[in-house]
Amino acid sequence: MQAPSVGGVMLPRGHGETIRLSRGASLTDFAEKIGANPASLVAVMMNLGEMVTATQSVSDDTLTMLGEEMNYTVQIVSPEEEDRELLESFDIEFGEDEGGEEALVSRPPVVTVMGHVDHGKTRLLDAIRKTNVVAGEAGGITQHIGAYQVGTEVNGEERRITFIDTPGHEAFTAMRARGAKSTDIAILVVAANDGVMPQTIEALNHAKAAGVPIVVAVNKIDVEGADPTKVRGQLTEFGLVAEEYGGDTMFVDISAKQGLHIDSLLEAVVLTADASLDLRANPNQDAQGIAIESHLDRGRGAVSTVLVQRGTLRIGDTVVVGDAYGRVRAMLDDKGNNVEEATPSTPVLVLGLTNVPGAGDNLLVVDEDRTARQIAEKRAARERNAAFAKRVRRVSLEDLDKVLKAGLVQELNLIIKGDASGAVEALEASLLQLDVGEEVDIRVLHRGVGAVTESDIDLAMGSDAIVIGYNVRAAGRAAQMAEREGVDVRYYSVIYQAIEEIEAALKGLLKPEYEEVELGTAEIREVFRSSKLGNIAGVLIRSGEVKRNTKARLVRDGKVIAEDLTIHGLRRFKDDVTEIREGFEGGINLGNFNDIKIDDVIATYEMREKPRA
Repeated sequence: MQAPSVGGVMLPRGHGETIRLSRGASLTDFAEKIGANPASLVAVMMNLGEMVTATQSVSDDTLTMLGEEMNYTVQIVSPEEEDRELLESFDIEFGEDEGGEEALVSRPPVVTVMGHVDHGKTRLLDAIRKTNVVAGEAGGITQHIGAYQVGTEVNGEERRITFIDTPGHEAFTAMRARGAKSTDIAILVVAANDGVMPQTIEALNHAKAAGVPIVVAVNKIDVEGADPTKVRGQLTEFGLVAEEYGGDTMFVDISAKQGLHIDSLLEAVVLTADASLDLRANPNQDAQGIAIESHLDRGRGAVSTVLVQRGTLRIGDTVVVGDAYGRVRAMLDDKGNNVEEATPSTPVLVLGLTNVPGAGDNLLVVDEDRTARQIAEKRAARERNAAFAKRVRRVSLEDLDKVLKAGLVQELNLIIKGDASGAVEALEASLLQLDVGEEVDIRVLHRGVGAVTESDIDLAMGSDAIVIGYNVRAAGRAAQMAEREGVDVRYYSVIYQAIEEIEAALKGLLKPEYEEVELGTAEIREVFRSSKLGNIAGVLIRSGEVKRNTKARLVRDGKVIAEDLTIHGLRRFKDDVTEIREGFEGGINLGNFNDIKIDDVIATYEMREKPRA
């Protein structure tokens, strides 16, 4: 059966067949799947009321709509599936240990510390590795993921444990979830004085979803009001039953601040791993792992903290991490020491990548540079197409309420730049979760690591996007370009401030902030009466300058007599002028306001928009 002709060309109509397309596919990709002319599909889209070119990346909804029109079922391939198919085309299996049982050797457990904000997660890691990272965090909240390895003695045997430090604020839900996925065991930190809080439950759910065993660290047992027994009772409701109550979850009472019972907690982690997990990997294959955190270092270029999951990573290996690739130039451990190789469950900082990978991207060692480049370029192209498929429409946060009411925009376009990929990803995930009604959607057109560049401003100009700089500033001429082109660039150092401002803007609450700026003061020396204009003040300008049509207030004996006046007329001798400067005399007419006396002071001012900190 044929579809009706479009422009004299008969189109092949499907019979409900399923066709698989990647995110951001074009009409040309669709046409290849069904054996049609791309130009005819452009005509079909015009009939459906959408102007789309043959090579333009289109949204999933558009592809689905076209499929329905042509009687095809369109299946959009998930990013994970796309990546698996891409790696299979290079004969790479990710996530599999090579060889049989005899090739596997035991590896240290990988642990994520989770829990409610301010319950002492960072201080606990602090106590474990005897360093201090709290002081460097904006607002006292952990902003980036780090990974560390520590040693402990259990039953006379030296054992190692790898810790992934996930951020504590609720805004970092996405990173916390990913932290659990790359984890063997979760330590749930609960303050003995606060008990179970909303984020405690949230962290618990992430750990359960990832299917990892949980060890509970009941912290702050040294503070007033601490009740570890109450914590055990509360967590029983969520399926965590302490061993002393007949359950299988180990609870350890600790004080991270005093350093109490930290060894007992580490021992509990090792015993839990031994009892419920088979932690083995093959160290003699090409390394595979996951990027925990990445950022742009001024001296070293793109660096990424990676956790090796199987195989051994060595200096000189050719790696591909997400859409970044390169040869490992150097590796540093968590203490900053150079290392030659990293075995399973070892976190290292890798130098030598072409660009900054995303947090959570998988790491692969491949045979040659060309293969790494091809995989990275195909991944980058795929992400680019998916980004282009997001429809684009310049608007500032202050204008947003007005523009929404006028029906001019249905979405807020954002470009997010930050100092580390994990924070950027978390900010994006948090913003996309904002729900303020059906009138507006948030779309992140681009996110990346590094300073705000001129290309970011170009993209914002073409798409009415707002640029968010998280712990970064505009580089080079980007700031002047943004000011010249009217692009709204916002800078933040704490993630939830960005979330709150964007949410407030979406709700129409964020109005411009104005501050009063004094322009000049004039002392009245004479009062002239005019039947036509009323009273005219003969003045001497004491400070600044007085301009016509500016706001003014009248001050008498230090008290404000009248507010919200306007300088209607301004004269020097017989000439009308627009301004009179300090030290000169002139005449001022305040319109209908005539209650002026000699020695009164006219203070002029204007309201200027205050840049937000």
